[in-house]
Amino acid sequence: MHDPSLWTYLLLALAGLFAGFVDAVVGGGGLVQLPALVIAFPAAAPVQVLATNKLAGTCGTSVSSVTYYRRVRPDPRTFVPLMVIAFLGSAAGAVAASHLPKAAFDPVILVALVVVGTYVLLKPDLGRVTALRFSGHRHTAAACGAGLAIGFYDGALGPGTGSFFVFTLVGLLGYNFLEASAKARIANWATNVAAMLVFAAQGAVVWKVGLVVGLCNLLGSYVGARTAVSRGSAFVRVFFVLVVGAFIIKIGSDVVAAWT
Repeated sequence: MHDPSLWTYLLLALAGLFAGFVDAVVGGGGLVQLPALVIAFPAAAPVQVLATNKLAGTCGTSVSSVTYYRRVRPDPRTFVPLMVIAFLGSAAGAVAASHLPKAAFDPVILVALVVVGTYVLLKPDLGRVTALRFSGHRHTAAACGAGLAIGFYDGALGPGTGSFFVFTLVGLLGYNFLEASAKARIANWATNVAAMLVFAAQGAVVWKVGLVVGLCNLLGSYVGARTAVSRGSAFVRVFFVLVVGAFIIKIGSDVVAAWT
């Protein structure tokens, strides 16, 4: 990557700020931050863009994870195994990142987002209160299975990871949206750290850019987490539907452009 201009830094700072807010509430800030990095550095290698995005995302998820933990107190019997398995899945995905074309993911992600958005819209009571669908080892196994799959996706590509975590914790495990967001942030922090460590070992992280964007992402994440906690599950649910709708439009346009 070349040394960016002041205006480029300003663009990336604004993108990082907004991405941090979105990511802290329902996840998916990468769909804001990653395109901004691509626009700012069109000649950069894809792995450099992914690696720098992971560094910035790690800054944001660090502060939002701490905020959620202090204010929501999520159950460690769920988030600890989810976090550990998601970490391993993300590390594997990051190793495979250079061999998996982005175009191969888009149609699958688009279908998944349409299903997720439709399901949430058709079930207005979904995520209002916690009503766990599994108990004991079955609950832990379901959380670990989701963590492995979503973690691998985050390491390999990433955008929308937090939203997939939130939906899985609400739709599959039965948490309310606020508790799901708290656990999703902690799991997403683990996946960001795992991928960043792999990318850093490869020398792919552009530290100066990543730290500048990361500081703005951190600020946005702090505000987003505080907003979600104060507004509660109803706010998170509405924000989730809006963000998933935006994802569908963005990824749908990419798929159409690739096919035409």
